[in-house]
Amino acid sequence: MSSAIRNYALVTSAYWGFTLTDGALRMLVLLHFNALGYSAFEIALLFVLYECAGVVTNLVGGWLAQVRGLRFTLFAGLILQIGALSALSLTNPDWLPWISVTYVMGLQAASGVAKDLTKMSSKSAIKVLVPKDADGALFRWVALLTGSKNALKGAGFFMGGVLLAWLGFSGALLLMAAGLTIILIAVALSIGSEMTTPAGKTKAKFRDVFSKDRKINVLSAARLFLFGSRDIWFVIGLPVFLATKLGWDHIEIGTYMAAWVIGYGVIQAIAPKLLRAGSHAPDGRSARLWIFGLVLITVLIALAVQFGVAAEIAVLGGLLVFGLVFAVNSSLHSYLILAYADGDKVAMNVGFYYMSNAIGRLTGTILSGLAYMYGGLVGCLVVSAAFLLVGWVISFALPDAKSAAA
Repeated sequence: MSSAIRNYALVTSAYWGFTLTDGALRMLVLLHFNALGYSAFEIALLFVLYECAGVVTNLVGGWLAQVRGLRFTLFAGLILQIGALSALSLTNPDWLPWISVTYVMGLQAASGVAKDLTKMSSKSAIKVLVPKDADGALFRWVALLTGSKNALKGAGFFMGGVLLAWLGFSGALLLMAAGLTIILIAVALSIGSEMTTPAGKTKAKFRDVFSKDRKINVLSAARLFLFGSRDIWFVIGLPVFLATKLGWDHIEIGTYMAAWVIGYGVIQAIAPKLLRAGSHAPDGRSARLWIFGLVLITVLIALAVQFGVAAEIAVLGGLLVFGLVFAVNSSLHSYLILAYADGDKVAMNVGFYYMSNAIGRLTGTILSGLAYMYGGLVGCLVVSAAFLLVGWVISFALPDAKSAAA
């Protein structure tokens, strides 16, 4: 096995292990505090610092990887997640609500830092490991990493629901911390030197993390609204709707959301085949086409629910279709950022891009609680459709293959 493939496998394995705990943690916190009687908006607040942390982490993390190397930021993310899981296990249901919210928000912030350090390191590592001018291979590798990650995040949702039912909140968290520690040790003993050296050849200045490349700025803005649209209904609205309106229990909710994310991840992994990227790589036109499909799907689901046209089927089936189309959008964007990124500043370019992703998720998380409080699931879907429409308009500024070659 070549060193590039070995390192790719190791980075992917570390990302997989982290992703399982990240998905399970989200489900554990959401279901545990919903069962304790917290409102949709109060639960949303528990995730606010998690998403806020991503905004800063992606900027600082990209610069840090440029200076210290991707191995440093990858391991920092894994270690921080182990600490956050262990500390969260100390949460006591007898604490006053404001103490619990403050404590969990702080540790969720640490988990958010960990997530974005790990994700930025893993995605940037692909650009370092894949040979230059190998666009087809780049798209396939990033699609495989992203798709497998999201499939495992779905498994994490299921795992979170099951572990909460079997071991309780604290027991589940301690088990996950132990598993992630084993993965960290195994990867640390095996990873090669390519990940050790700084990611760039030139000395990195912190001000350089703010991209001056128009393509990256436009794609980052579109990413903000794309991922904001998903989290507006997915983070709070959907699981609370399933629990309170349909009467589902923890394992049923975890299973459905797991199936959604696993299907989403599978489609991401095969996105190059769906887009027929073997002959030509995706471009701005591809991005516009696929995000407009999401606009139509979201509007149709909202109309079906509003007017009672097989509302339950529309929600459960319609959001599965949404997930499949969203997966192609996500994979396409993940390829475009690496294709646009400057080889010497790839970590900072990717960090800036995922900073926008984090802003979108933060906005979506807050709006998810508010939209559900005032408009139910339909309110979440309407706001989601508005975000997608803005993202579609922004995507018209992305270059097509012909214009980029001109």
